[in-house]
Amino acid sequence: MTSTLATAFADVLDLRAISPHERHATIFSRFAALQPGQSLQILNDHNPQPLRYQFDDRCSGQFDWTALESGPTVWHVQITHTANQAAAPVGGSCCSGGACCG
Repeated sequence: MTSTLATAFADVLDLRAISPHERHATIFSRFAALQPGQSLQILNDHNPQPLRYQFDDRCSGQFDWTALESGPTVWHVQITHTANQAAAPVGGSCCSGGACCG
């Protein structure tokens, strides 16, 4: 019997072990590989609010963001892929060298 949790849960990514200039690119690559209903959890040493803004900009309507722990030393967030990826916006760019959601 397959667990629903195992199907929905894809990855825990500890950003504290990744070079800062590689973090967002790694997160967007992992997110792009998720199927709808699957989740990526991230652990960070600071509030990932700028990342949330990037998700809002690049992946609007394609994710749910759930704060599981909010500091003061660890921020733990679950990002769930909720919809099929939309077409990339015309003239859009990928800052941080990351993959876009579209």
